Amino acid sequence: MTSWEFVMITTLDHEAVFEQAWAKPGTTTVDLPAVRVNDVLRERYRVTPPFEYTGTQLWDMEVRKAKAPDVFIPTVVMPGAEKFPSVWHGQVEEFTRVSEQRLWADGAKTARIIEHVRLDHDHRRAFFVGDERFEAPDGRVFTAGTGQPIFHVEHSVGGTEADPLNLWKIVNLTDEVDPELAAAFGEMAKDPYLRVFVEVHLREVLGRELVRR
Repeated sequence: MTSWEFVMITTLDHEAVFEQAWAKPGTTTVDLPAVRVNDVLRERYRVTPPFEYTGTQLWDMEVRKAKAPDVFIPTVVMPGAEKFPSVWHGQVEEFTRVSEQRLWADGAKTARIIEHVRLDHDHRRAFFVGDERFEAPDGRVFTAGTGQPIFHVEHSVGGTEADPLNLWKIVNLTDEVDPELAAAFGEMAKDPYLRVFVEVHLREVLGRELVRR
């Protein structure tokens, strides 16, 4: 396990780990602007047939993305991502995924990323807790790649059922704030279009044709 001294994965408090890292001095934290998905669809796309998201549909996207990141984030996650079996606690689903991802600040390079995932289906919050090492149920041992700090992510659906928000927070486990990482996310925040995973969901799951304006 990492220096954050996680408990066993079956009892990992993903939200607490995320909040502790967020509050720790020196970590590089990013709270990307909330995206009012239907406003962006109206303003930036021609959608055929016309469509507006509900909160339920946007959460469906988050769940699918969590389980198949290489399908829903093809610009970042390389083919072949692995999801290990889910464990359920009521409406909370937990699993671990391992994937090869492009580095935040240098997309020409990739690294293996290990993430312990918690999907809170009642509250529509998804936590991804990064780790340095993971022993899979089949005995394989995975080690995270190098090139960037371990990071934790929260994706969630806010707003109302008729007017949902796409929310995204990231904390990179740096000892001091990393200006290069912060700049990379700053550029990401300027993108006027929907994030790639929403576009993939619209096309591949909901059967919509999208044309950017």
